[in-house]
Amino acid sequence: MTGQGPRYERMNDYLLERALLPHGWGENVRITIDGSGSITTVEPDADGAGAVPVDGVVLPGLPNLHSHAFQRAAAGLTERRQAESGDNFWTWRQVMHRFVERLAPDDVEAIAAQLYVEMLKAGYTSVAEFHYLHHRPDGSPYERADEMAQRIAAAAAAAGIGLTLLPVLYSVGGYGDAEPNAGQRRFIMAVDAFLDTLSGLMTAFDGDGEVRIGAAPHSIRQVPAAALTDCLAGLAGLDPAAPVHIHVAEQVRDVEDHMRFTGARPIAWLLDNAPVDERWCFVHATHMTPEETAGLALSGAVAGLCPTTEANLGDGLFPLVSFLDAGGLIGIGSDSHVSVSPMEELRWLEYGQRLNTLARNVAAPHHGGSTARRLIDAVLAGGALGRPVGAIAAGCRADWIVVDDTHPQLAGRDEDALLDSLVFSGNANPVRDVMVGGTWVVHEGRHADEDSIAERYRETVRRLNTFDQTPL
Repeated sequence: MTGQGPRYERMNDYLLERALLPHGWGENVRITIDGSGSITTVEPDADGAGAVPVDGVVLPGLPNLHSHAFQRAAAGLTERRQAESGDNFWTWRQVMHRFVERLAPDDVEAIAAQLYVEMLKAGYTSVAEFHYLHHRPDGSPYERADEMAQRIAAAAAAAGIGLTLLPVLYSVGGYGDAEPNAGQRRFIMAVDAFLDTLSGLMTAFDGDGEVRIGAAPHSIRQVPAAALTDCLAGLAGLDPAAPVHIHVAEQVRDVEDHMRFTGARPIAWLLDNAPVDERWCFVHATHMTPEETAGLALSGAVAGLCPTTEANLGDGLFPLVSFLDAGGLIGIGSDSHVSVSPMEELRWLEYGQRLNTLARNVAAPHHGGSTARRLIDAVLAGGALGRPVGAIAAGCRADWIVVDDTHPQLAGRDEDALLDSLVFSGNANPVRDVMVGGTWVVHEGRHADEDSIAERYRETVRRLNTFDQTPL
């Protein structure tokens, strides 16, 4: 720490000066937390006797719905032009596949730990790790089949972030059962082996309040229909409530290729051929028809939006307003981690719509309504992590962030006006303290182990960043 000790000791009872609750803003909110890290009672306008006072503005911790942790170390290394006629997602992917060939288990753990500390300090308190780096570079399994997944879990535990671990089923190199390229060999796994890995992880983390195991069929491009069916059937036998995340309709070429091979658009195909419900997260879902937009909203599935990555890759813009107006649920993710700021994701979620519509306050719910409040409420409701997070409420994990309302960026702001300034004003980070599962993991803007974790990360990337970045 800073040498002065933590701002708060772990206690069972806290009195929050001001807090955003499910029904709105509350003052003098007394919170009781049990020994497992879950909230048992929430009492606004309460007596604070015996409770630890928490000054400032307390918000529920934000869920990060989509992360490829290893890509944090490649952020900034893919910004050299690769193609004569212009780069796109597919040229970026080739560079990323070259990078991934170099990673060892120690590297993945070091990168993920650094990333998760950055997430916590920025206000994310839980993360869905879309984990597809399973094997050695030649495609052979490690002695422990779940070696890489265990390294992700170890990194999350070291940082103190809540984890929804989503091992990825990646069956083929592309449509038409294409052979995997050199970079994809590490991802490929047969359905039976994949389900065995899930079963082992579910057993290993059974009863751990900070870890949830789900499944991520990578995409329809990488998981043909038969494999997807077998995967979902097997998952239902292991845990019928497990979260399911899938990449879908991220690129125009995704849609065109899917139509060529199946005769249907990808989101429409999934809605017709998979048991899509509130357990599902459709990551990106960028390119939808109005019918698909309405169908996805009606299904209860969450759209996992990653605006800074989608902008970096040139993906396109999600139909946000029509989806929200149809009752759709959204969440945000940092994906490739060109940014690890939930406020920047929210800002660019709105700014993309402004640029597209030539209007302002596009996501605001009504005349006089707060744009930031609607976006924050939406991403808190659209958790899709399979864990009780996203609210300061009884039965939820005690995950929250304390915003320093004395910060110049927030001076004179209160309640929804403070949220608007938090998202749309300046580039400072006013997140002061962070609690996860009843434990303070960030105090006065610092993580207890950030120096040692950062040094290990620096040593790792100095070695990794020598990979071949020349144009393809």
